[in-house]
Amino acid sequence: MATARSYGIDMLRWFRFLWAVKVPWDRASRIEARDFSRWLQVAGQPRRPHWRRPSETGRWAAGGKPYAPSVRAHSETVLRAFYDFHRDIGTGPVLNPFPLDRGRRGRRAHAHRNPMDPARNERAGLYRPRVPKRVPRSVPDEEFNEIFARLPSHRDRALVAFYVSTGARASELLSTWQSGADPGSQLISVVRKGTGEVQELPASTDAFVWLRLYQLEMDDAIPRGHRLPLWWTLRSPSRPLTYHAVHRMFERANAKAGTSATLHALRHTAAYRMSEDPSLPLTDVQFVLGHAQLTTTQLYLTPRKEVVIRRLLAHHAEQRRQAAGRVAPPPAAGYRPESLDVLFGAGAR
Repeated sequence: MATARSYGIDMLRWFRFLWAVKVPWDRASRIEARDFSRWLQVAGQPRRPHWRRPSETGRWAAGGKPYAPSVRAHSETVLRAFYDFHRDIGTGPVLNPFPLDRGRRGRRAHAHRNPMDPARNERAGLYRPRVPKRVPRSVPDEEFNEIFARLPSHRDRALVAFYVSTGARASELLSTWQSGADPGSQLISVVRKGTGEVQELPASTDAFVWLRLYQLEMDDAIPRGHRLPLWWTLRSPSRPLTYHAVHRMFERANAKAGTSATLHALRHTAAYRMSEDPSLPLTDVQFVLGHAQLTTTQLYLTPRKEVVIRRLLAHHAEQRRQAAGRVAPPPAAGYRPESLDVLFGAGAR
């Protein structure tokens, strides 16, 4: 649902732009596509004041929060695919308003690529922005412990424990049935987001302990059944837990702890913890995370910032300790210390 919603928002943003310039969607040209791409870059998101605080001005009150390059790139991909679809079935313009780059269209894909190098995306749009490569953000251990201590219920603790031990996406863990949790084998079954296949993921013992406490706490409040959801709301009447409810729960815990971690950062945290284990092959991490390409999993081989800082501080402390314990060698036989002090200075030895 989140993917379909993001596609719908991209389409709505484009149609609102066309309505403003009074151009039908099937008559749009590259001029409108170029202006739309430029408008996303300079205009920013429209500011919608909250009904409780209509006079409150935030950080981006003047011109609106700028659209991130990843948002603009996603919008360009969605709109290009939309017009390609209507061109193929004969209901849209012949020329796509969002074409591919001419330099990339005129040659065969991967024409001059070394077979030993990984394949690159050769289909780049003409109006597609350059998206900077970002290192996945994880939650430091101290910050995670602070957030976990602020969780109010056993259900929330079980959810966070499963997220940080399995590396499952937020929507994937919510798809678990009551028959999908196997404490004896320490496995929990989820429905993968991309393929829709059911996959068993190993989880920590702490996660199953919190799960059992949650089940005992809500024993009489939630219905029982093998094909019923595992996660339910705490307030009656009980309803299956949704992604937005879990996201809001984690936001409240962040506010109490004074942190700024995201729910998806728990998946990155689990990936970093598994990748840093020398006894765990990277292919096993790829299988657990559900990545189609091993190159995606290799992003987590980049050391985390807090780990690098801790190692460098330990390195500097070791250098100071060795310098303090270092003793100057005595002068060689036949040299008088007084003569060396006159020749090289008193502190040269």
